[in-house]
Amino acid sequence: MDIQRAQEIVASPEMINVTYNGVSVYIQNIDEKSEMASIYPLDEPNKEQEIPLTSLMEQ
Repeated sequence: MDIQRAQEIVASPEMINVTYNGVSVYIQNIDEKSEMASIYPLDEPNKEQEIPLTSLMEQ
């Protein structure tokens, strides 16, 4: 996913289906400099992790 689309998803009031390794995730934050995203699985909000934006897929 490119950084602009990720920012649009984060800013959207709607829930947009995004996956990481086949798991639906919530994008919590984006670091533009490093092009990394803070995400967590929808069913496990305590499992936050930093991943490259290129690893995210919009469904």
